[in-house]
Parts: sequence; C-alpha cells; structure tokens
Amino acid sequence: MFKSCFGKIFWATTTLIFFLTSPAHSARIKDLSSIEGVRSNQLIGFGLVIGLTGTGDSATNVFFSIQTIVSMLKKLGVTVPTAEVDQLKFKNIATVIVTSDLPPFAKQGDHIDVTVSSLGDSKSLQGGTLLMTPLKGPDGNTYAVAQGALSIGGFSVAGAARGIQKNHL
Repeated sequence: MFKSCFGKIFWATTTLIFFLTSPAHSARIKDLSSIEGVRSNQLIGFGLVIGLTGTGDSATNVFFSIQTIVSMLKKLGVTVPTAEVDQLKFKNIATVIVTSDLPPFAKQGDHIDVTVSSLGDSKSLQGGTLLMTPLKGPDGNTYAVAQGALSIGGFSVAGAARGIQKNHL
C-alpha cells in the first residue's frame, strides 16, 4: 500500500513539475556580460572627397570647402595666391565628416568600415574618392586613416517624367 501511494505521489509531482515549469531559455555569456575596459571606440575625421561630377559643394554656400582645399594644397607645397582664393570654384570636391567604430582588440593593419557624410551642400558623393583622412579618438590621438573610392549603396533611376531612388544614393 505504501509503495502504491508513493508511486502515485511521485508521478503526480513529476507531472506537475513538468507542466508548471517554464521552458529554459539559453543566452550566450557574451550577451549578458562585458569585460571591464573592453569596448569599441568611436573615431571621427574631417576630409575631402574629390572626383565628383559636378555634384560637389558650391563655393558660395560652403566657405570652408575652399579653405580646406587651400590648406591641403599648402601642405603639399602648392601656393595659391590670396587674391585668387575668392575666385576658386570647385564643383567636383566635397567636404565630409568620416566616422567609424574601432572594435576592441583591433590590431594594426586591420581594416574597418567607415561612414562618409557630406558636411556641405553637395548633391551626391557617388563616384568620388576620399583623400587620406586621419580618424581621431576622443583623446585627440590618431588611431586610423581612411582613404579610397566611395561605395554608395542603393540605386537611382530617372526618366523624363519620374525618378525613383532606393536607400542612400
């Protein structure tokens, strides 16, 4: 009798536990924790995109584009006469801000993705090339350098009456 009663209680308890407990959810340790002092670092830089087909900054609205170009030319040993600076008009150059996240444990020589955003009134950066742009951290030190042809996602199709654009072109 004792065995029969014990067996019934055992199976009833087991059944209750089975039906009343919630299923276990697993989580990776890296999703729940972070190592002290280990994080990505945000980087920022100011640069020039060249090679635009007439879609760059306008000299009349964006004065710092001309200042940036003249400053860059001086660093390269080219002197632009002061009287001529006001006459410069470049429609194929745009000033940009370059941002990136430097991942933790990045090694020298690793490639990182950067985001290039127009600072002036350029219409498009499509087809442009970013000139060497130092990327600095919050402490002012240079941690990376960005340079190269820009890859712009999306598409743009235009006809006589309408046009369509997808994503950030």
